[in-house]
This record gives sequence, C-alpha cells and structure tokens, in this order.
Amino acid sequence: MTNKIVAIQGNHPSKLNPKTDTSVFLANEIQKKKYRVFYYDPKDLSIIDTKVIAKGFFIKFNYKDKKFYKIQKKQNLNLIKCKYILIRQDPPFNLEYISTTYILETIKSKVKIINNPTSIRNISEKLYSVKYQKFMPNTIFTQNIKEIKNFFKKNKYVIIKPIHSFGGNDIHLLKKFNLKFIQKLIKKHDHIMCQKYLPKISVGDKRVFLINGKICGAISRVPKKGSFLSNMSKGAIPKNIKLTKLEKRISKIIAKDLKKEQIFFAGIDFIDQKLNGDINVTSPTGLKTLFDISKINLAKTFWKDLKA
Repeated sequence: MTNKIVAIQGNHPSKLNPKTDTSVFLANEIQKKKYRVFYYDPKDLSIIDTKVIAKGFFIKFNYKDKKFYKIQKKQNLNLIKCKYILIRQDPPFNLEYISTTYILETIKSKVKIINNPTSIRNISEKLYSVKYQKFMPNTIFTQNIKEIKNFFKKNKYVIIKPIHSFGGNDIHLLKKFNLKFIQKLIKKHDHIMCQKYLPKISVGDKRVFLINGKICGAISRVPKKGSFLSNMSKGAIPKNIKLTKLEKRISKIIAKDLKKEQIFFAGIDFIDQKLNGDINVTSPTGLKTLFDISKINLAKTFWKDLKA
C-alpha cells in the first residue's frame, strides 16, 4: 500500500511567507488527513541506481506557531514511496527546472505528480497563450528590435515582460521606445513579451483558479499606489470579485484545454476582461489569499479532486 506521504519540490520553507504561500496552505490541509509532508530542493533531486531519490526532510506546518514549520527528520527518500508529489518551486524556468521534469517523468506512472512534469515542460507559461491571442491585448513575442519598434508605433504605452520570469520581476511599462534599455533586457532574457498597456490595471486584475478542468474561484489584486504590478509580492491588495460572462467563457475554454494537457492546477489572469497572457502552471499562487478574504478553501477542493 502506498505510504501517506506528500513530497513537495520547492523553495526552502524559510523563504516562504505563510500569510500568502499556497504551498504551505496545501501542505497544512493535507496534514489534517494524516499525511506526512516531505520537502526537498530541486537541486537535491537525483537518479541513483535507477531510483529517483530526493535529499530533504519531513516537515510539520503549523500556522499558530511563530515559526510556522518544524523540520522533523532529514533523510534521503525514494520518491516512489510517495502518494503525491507537488512541483512548487518558483521559476525562472531554467535548465535546472527542466532537468527536474525529466527526472520526475521517469516515475510519473507510479506516483501522482502535480502538475504533470511533461506538461509543465511543454507549456511555456507565456508562449502557451498564443492560442488565445484573440482574447488578449495586442501582444508580440520577439527579440527583434525592428519588430519591437514597430509595435511601439502602433501602441502608445507598452508592457515588456521576460518570457520565463515570474512574480512581476523585470516587468516594465515603457511610454516610448528606448533602444538601449530594450537591448539590455533582451541580452538578459532573450525573447521578450511586448503587450499593449491597459490603464484599467489601476483598479485591479483578476486571478482565476483552475482545478481539474474547472473554474473554482477568483480574486482581484489591486496594485499599490503608483504601481502597475498586480502581484501580491509587489504590494498589491486583494479583494473579492466576480467574473463577467466573457471572463467565465474564456476561463472555461482554457480550463478544458489545460485538463487535456494534464495540468491539474493553474492560474490565469484578466485585466479589463482581457487575458493578460500568463498561464500559470509551474507554481500557481493565491489560494491562501482567497481563503483569508472569502473563507473559500480551495485547498480542500484540490485534495478532494485528487481523492486524497
């Protein structure tokens, strides 16, 4: 019989904020079902004698304690002993990230892995949105300076994002074409995403939570004064929100497609009823925030749909 163990591949707990972190929220919920939680860093994942081994530790989470986690036992664990593995480390989606998907892929027929490592590798969080561009603001993906310059001629203000970053990092609002700045960004990130700026971001975006092919909830995130970034890590304020008919229709289309791609848990974002092009499949966030402002516990939904 499979052990009641959930392994989490993620950033060290000391780097997490328990007030907002979804990994901690999911782990805390599964502990209530008498599962043990094993935590490991991506760099500590190996294949030894054909076995997938993680060097990490069993851990107990408790929101009531000042230090919200307690490391119980450090050890090497053969990951086929787990019932579930959650891939929860933050991007960037670099070679280390890709390597872990190949390693975990070797045991995905024996352990339920969320999200499917093959699917995570195949779905670029921004480039996957190309198939939904009719629902998005004007957007191009390129590192061609001439194309970017032409884009600025057609769009007054432009948002520029690295394709493989996360959390609002290195996202810039440019009010005119700046050759040196753009060249520097391309040198650092290669292809970038250029998108028409939507002024209504000032009243907030909408983060939609998709679990097992269904729309399960949503929150709005309002940028702090003077900012255009709606990421909680950048100081945005969350609030309850309802989706419009158009947002629901688009979300259902994407949810259905992602389920076919074996993506169990994802987050998508809207600004002014337009998809912003971020299809979050690596480490979607926001479940703890949704619970805090609405008491809707999607961690329960998450584990229930996995039949934990």
